[in-house]
Amino acid sequence: MFDIHPAVPGDAGELLTLQRAAYVDEAQAYGDPFILPLTEGLPRIERLLADEDTLVLKALAGHRLVGAVRAGTTDTTGVVGRLVVAPDLRGRGIARALLSRVEEDLRAHRPDLRALTLFTGAQSAQNQRLYRALGYAETHRERMADHLVLVHMRKELDEVSVGSA
Repeated sequence: MFDIHPAVPGDAGELLTLQRAAYVDEAQAYGDPFILPLTEGLPRIERLLADEDTLVLKALAGHRLVGAVRAGTTDTTGVVGRLVVAPDLRGRGIARALLSRVEEDLRAHRPDLRALTLFTGAQSAQNQRLYRALGYAETHRERMADHLVLVHMRKELDEVSVGSA
């Protein structure tokens, strides 16, 4: 069982630790230990948590941080990123719940939003399945390096109501 709450500046260190743990297998899959989630530093996460335009949610199981997601907006689009779940707790609905909640919170604060976007690695089939199950569709692919292709996905919001997923 877990609960979802807004993250606060005091969560920065724990968020960084969770993020690094969650992205190790991605780095291994791509053969690149320098992917951005693993090189992002504590000062950047602290700045994001202090930024009123960035929404950061955390999932807690008791006192343990077990998941997180962040999002911002540009015009009428929500941009979702850094969805992470503790590796030992994957497959328990935490990522799905965080994505649903971030959508609800974004739409509550920005009823003019028309879409959500996110991206994942082309080799991250499980992530892509989750996003498709929640209404995201692939829009394009972007080669970042010989070993890394990003799959960009978008979910239109004008056809869904707040709270549905």
